[in-house]
Amino acid sequence: MKKQQSTKGQETARQEKSKREQPVQLVRRRDKVVARLSPERREALLRLCEQLKVKFRRLDLLNTALTHPSYCAEFNQGNLPSNQRLEFLGDAVLALIVGNYLYHTYPEMDEGQLTRIKAISVSEPVLHGIAKKLGLGQYLLLGRGEERTGGRDRPSVLADAFEALVGAMFLDRGLKTTADFVLKHLKSRIRMIERDRLILDFKSRLQELTQSRYHLVPTYHLVKTIGPDHAKVFVSEVRVRGITIGRGKGHSKKEAEQEAARAALRKLLKGSVQIPEVPEK
Repeated sequence: MKKQQSTKGQETARQEKSKREQPVQLVRRRDKVVARLSPERREALLRLCEQLKVKFRRLDLLNTALTHPSYCAEFNQGNLPSNQRLEFLGDAVLALIVGNYLYHTYPEMDEGQLTRIKAISVSEPVLHGIAKKLGLGQYLLLGRGEERTGGRDRPSVLADAFEALVGAMFLDRGLKTTADFVLKHLKSRIRMIERDRLILDFKSRLQELTQSRYHLVPTYHLVKTIGPDHAKVFVSEVRVRGITIGRGKGHSKKEAEQEAARAALRKLLKGSVQIPEVPEK
């Protein structure tokens, strides 16, 4: 009997020690339970804030954004909040920030083009790349099983953590700071996506517009080439009824024509260029 009591006491002591060593502990304050960060965890999160160049007022929110559900399942019977709710919020905030940026940056694009770019911009591969560059993996709280199976580097885990980070930042610092942070890391990727001719075809879009408005098809004209043969740059103009409505350059004739079409779309949609009507005979 004494041996059983001793064994039980040792097990309880081990559990208490393990609990004290956890980076997060749940403690009761007044009528609610709150998460208390260990000094080591707090120091790690402050280092992350320096890397992100965003100072969180509430480190507990940042910690929750980096807490995987597998960790909660192994710690305190799931009472510790995981990052899933913040991930849900972050997904919506990302869509708003990217959608607003695309709407104002690319007035020549229609709804379908904007939708395709937004979908790719906030997709798992893109968010995983940003999370990896920021080093979020080393700050994640994972369950032992998830840790053993490579969860710290798993694309879905890192992409979800980035969304949760955006959600936490929105709650802690507001929309402007969050938008500045998101666009700082997404703008260059959006430009790369936008330049992919498989996604966008400005020439087709321009032709649709000029046919619907003027019942005319635009024509493209190579006006000059610049540079040596190994690094030649082509300059093209696009005209409607003999009027130049856009000019563009590129390392091939096709690229120069696409850029000319994009410039023309911007002008036509903003109303900064007018095509005169041909008087009826």
